[in-house]
Amino acid sequence: MRIAWSALLAGPALAALLSASALAQSFPSKPVRLVLPYNPGGIIDYVGRTLAQHLSEPLGQPVVAENKPGGGGIAGTDAVARSTPDGYTLVLMDPAIVINPTLQPSVPYDVFKQLQTVSIVSSSPEVLVVSLHVPVKNFTEFVSYGKANPGKLNFASAGIGTTPHLAGEMFKQRTGIDATHIPYRGIGASYTDMMSGKVQFAFSSIAGALPFTSDNRVRPIATTGLRRSSVYPDIPTVDEAGLKGFEVDLWLGIFAPAGIPAPVLARLNADINKTLQKEEVKTAFAKVGVEPRGSTPEEGAKFLKVEFDKWKTVIAEGNIKEN
Repeated sequence: MRIAWSALLAGPALAALLSASALAQSFPSKPVRLVLPYNPGGIIDYVGRTLAQHLSEPLGQPVVAENKPGGGGIAGTDAVARSTPDGYTLVLMDPAIVINPTLQPSVPYDVFKQLQTVSIVSSSPEVLVVSLHVPVKNFTEFVSYGKANPGKLNFASAGIGTTPHLAGEMFKQRTGIDATHIPYRGIGASYTDMMSGKVQFAFSSIAGALPFTSDNRVRPIATTGLRRSSVYPDIPTVDEAGLKGFEVDLWLGIFAPAGIPAPVLARLNADINKTLQKEEVKTAFAKVGVEPRGSTPEEGAKFLKVEFDKWKTVIAEGNIKEN
């Protein structure tokens, strides 16, 4: 009788184990979808398409990058959180994934219960860009101008809860400058208004800024790392320019729906980290000031919690609202 019951109880567990093993061996058997939850023209778009192109080789299947903007990254992330956890639908997301749950009143998914970190893939600073309609040449002049003209500055972001938004709010806190937040559906969409003077500044991804700073349509005046960007070597960091300790890392991570089979997660993580070591990928990233990282799923999950707590404190202490 004991043997019979043991066999009966072991049956489902053994079947599940064999099923997971078979899935790992067959994965992937069709194209993998990588959701980019912002409009084209920013760092998510650039890094996502670079990864998709090079990740296809180790996976042995096409990786299809798809823009799905809306709600500061919420729409695309939600679509992935609710998708089948089979490894075929992923999302590339920035710190807004941990900012939105605190800043926004109703995020439709639980970032810790409905999403699985696959790997933290990159780090990069943002760049503070200013409209040519603002009569300043550098960071010090800009701060002085902002203080002398309270309420006259608008700053753009890639959407409510995005890293450019929170960087702008931190800048206001640290300088005492009164500026109004104007969210866009992706940072690239803001540049037309910045060039016309409707908005005066933004903390932008370097990927989003480069097409406009390279031909002097907007002015870069500082970057947000603790060391100068290789893309803008002649421009100081915000910390270097006088706002000590000001640092914003526009890290990116790849996430899957929670419940993805462990063998599939391991395969995706290994192939993503392998892709990040390719010289072609490193070179492409370097063009927009991005450094490859790579992590295990466990390291990524711990990092996500640390970032969540950090930004929650910033939002609470600054009494930052969604508008």
